[in-house]
Amino acid sequence: MEQAIKILIYIHAFFGGIGLLTGIGSIIVQKGSSLHKKMGKLFSIGMITSSLISVPICWMPKHQNIFLFLIGLFTIYLVISGNRALTFKRKKKADVVDKIISGTMLFFSIVMVTLGIYYQLNTIENAILFIFFGGFGLFMTIKYFIFYANISEINKKWLSKHIGKMIGALIASITAFIVAGLGIANLIAWITPTVLGTIYIIYWNRKTETKGTKTIRN
Repeated sequence: MEQAIKILIYIHAFFGGIGLLTGIGSIIVQKGSSLHKKMGKLFSIGMITSSLISVPICWMPKHQNIFLFLIGLFTIYLVISGNRALTFKRKKKADVVDKIISGTMLFFSIVMVTLGIYYQLNTIENAILFIFFGGFGLFMTIKYFIFYANISEINKKWLSKHIGKMIGALIASITAFIVAGLGIANLIAWITPTVLGTIYIIYWNRKTETKGTKTIRN
């Protein structure tokens, strides 16, 4: 059993590495270019595959980790919703699939916050991480439902939603590399990529809102 788990971990790391490299590459190259789109597809494949493999690993003997399980689900949500944001270039409202995706993430975010509060009250390790990431997920999904309800904003802010979710998934990849790959698992290592990534997201949101989506090739 342990040998099979190790193989799965290697495959998980391989696809995670693909996601990390292509994610960084998609930031560097021109937004909307053919290369950007190709790297974006590889990034999505790498991150979803890596996360899907990590989900069952987190429940296997000697590898149980509910926090990493929830982060894996969080990453899958970010990649899927980030890609679906591109569909708002044309459609005028969110469909049932969009709402199910965001509703599922809203549920797991509430679970993370609840566990974090419980762990904090019982002085269990990593309580602050559950609260931090769960709160972040809660904030993102609530904002997305507000976005769904505002028809006039849907066709204007699809790009900022796409950028925000995909950068969020990249943040997860970078965090995993630092914590699992480099073995640095302190609080700073967990939170710093999210803080820096959020600043980058805010920068691009302001850029797209100021100059419009036409400044970035589609």
